[in-house]
Amino acid sequence: MAPRGVATPDVRERLFAAAERIVEKDGPGALTSRSVTAEAGCAKGLLHAHFAGLDEFVAELCLNRFARTAARARELSRLAGRGTVAENLGAVALMLFDSGGPALSGLAMTRPAAALRIRTALEEGAPGFAAIQEAVTGYLQEEQRLGRLAHTLDPHTVALAVVGTAHHLLMTSWPGTPDPRPAMTRLVAALVHSAPLQDAPPAPARHT
Repeated sequence: MAPRGVATPDVRERLFAAAERIVEKDGPGALTSRSVTAEAGCAKGLLHAHFAGLDEFVAELCLNRFARTAARARELSRLAGRGTVAENLGAVALMLFDSGGPALSGLAMTRPAAALRIRTALEEGAPGFAAIQEAVTGYLQEEQRLGRLAHTLDPHTVALAVVGTAHHLLMTSWPGTPDPRPAMTRLVAALVHSAPLQDAPPAPARHT
C-alpha cells in the first residue's frame, strides 16, 4: 500500500489536508484527483505521482488519520492524574471527528477498493480503532490506580463503548446531519461518572 514513487511527508500531508477541507466543505462527492491538487495549490499530476490512484489516496488518508488518533490515544497515559478524566478521554474521542472525519469515513465506504485497502491494512496491524481502544483501556486503568476512577468501573467495557460509539457515529454522520460531537461528549461524561469514587455507605436500619 505504499504510494508510488518517492513521496515526502510534506507533500502527502499537503494533499491530505486539502482533501479534508474539500469533504468538510462540499461533501465526499466533490473529491477528485483534480479538486485535491487544485485545493492544495499543486500541479495536476502530483497526486498520481505519489499514489496509484484516488482509491489508494483515500485509503492512505484514512489510515493516516487513524494512526494519528491512535498516537494521541497512547499519550493519554501521560495525562493520568491531570485535568479531568472526562476531558482527557473526550479530547481523544473527538479527534476522530476533526477535519471532516465523518465525511472521510463515508467516502471510504462508497469506494469499495479503498475500503478493502483499509480493512486489509488494519488486519495486518495498522493502527486503528483496536489500538485506540487498547490505549483508552490502559489510561482508565491508570486513573483507577490513582484513585480518580471507581474500581467498580470496567475499563475494557468503557473503552469499547467509547470507541464503538465513535465508529457508529462516523459511519452514520453525513454533511447536513447533526454534529456528532456533542453526543460523544455526553457519552464520555456518562460513562466516566457511571460509578462513584467510593461505595455509598449502607442505609441505616429502620426501627419499627
